[in-house]
Formats: sequence, C-alpha cells, structure tokens
Amino acid sequence: MLRRYRNGGDVETEAAVMRHVAEHGFPVPHVRSAIGTDIVMRRLRGPTLLAGLMSLDVTVEAGAGVMAALHERLHRIEWPGGGGVVVHFDLHPDNIVMCPDGPMLIDWSNARCGPAELDVALSALILAQVATDPAIGPLAASAGQLLGAFLAVVDDPAPGLDGALAARRRNPTMSDAELAGLDAAAELVLASRP
Repeated sequence: MLRRYRNGGDVETEAAVMRHVAEHGFPVPHVRSAIGTDIVMRRLRGPTLLAGLMSLDVTVEAGAGVMAALHERLHRIEWPGGGGVVVHFDLHPDNIVMCPDGPMLIDWSNARCGPAELDVALSALILAQVATDPAIGPLAASAGQLLGAFLAVVDDPAPGLDGALAARRRNPTMSDAELAGLDAAAELVLASRP
C-alpha cells in the first residue's frame, strides 16, 4: 500500500517511528520503503474499528477496550533516544484497522514523544468532538457512548486535557466550526468520567 504526503514533507520520521514501535511488538503496518513523500507499507485487510462499530459487528465496550489496549501497549515504548514515551496523537476508531490477526494502528504522521495522559486525553477529546457535533446526526450518540466506555477503562484524562485542547487548536485541518466546539467537547470529556 502506498501512502503519499500530498502537501509535501518528508515521510522519514513517520516511517522511523513505525519501525521503532514494530520492533517493540506493537501492531503497525510493516514499512517496506520510505522515500521523499511516499511510504510503501503492507496492505491491511479488514474494516476500520469505526466501520465495525457502525455496522454493530463490534460492540461499544469492545471498541473502547481496543482503543485502551492500544494506548496501554504504545505507552510502554520509550521514544528513540529517551525523554518519554511514544504517543500517537491521533488514536481514534478510523485509524484502527481490525485485521484478522488483531487491530493495527495506522496514520503515524502526528506521532511524537510525550506524556501518555496527553495521548489518552486527545483520543477522548476527538470522540467528544464527534459526540457534540450536531451536524453528524446519529453518529454523535454512538460517539458519546464510545467516549463513556473508553473513559471507564483508561486513566482519568483530565491531567492531559489542557494539552489536548491546545494541540487540537493548533491542528491546521480543524474547521472554524470544529474549533468553536472544542470547549463543549472538553466539558463532555470531564462530565463523562466515571
């Protein structure tokens, strides 16, 4: 499978992080080559976790468990050179492929060294943004259920929430409407904690 950075940029950092976590047994697609703006990696077979949740092939509780387990496994891996752990910074159901041999985490372009609680808070905030977006319709209720189930099986995201808000505000792909809804999403994260 080919992944190309359409807006330029070098894929070497993303490929290096993927190779590093793979060396530690983390479920990530095998990188075959990374040159310029292109990464060639193993093609994955299976639906995303989001598709599984939408089709009801995966329960909300199972989906939350998959997300929590990936966070837990990832945050045991030290960043190359030390200084903290690897954080994905975009771990949500559409970036998890449910392969026959287990879930695989994709899209490592935002990965970095950071605190685990920030990564967990960012996942919770992304779910809450979907849950509080009136334009999304029925998916919003499902995202709210997934958020509650996720928060029931992870550490309290509150310590990382300010950092997650700041990261989302800096995200250049966020629309004005998404930016305007961030505070409501953060409030939902705090209100949904067990």
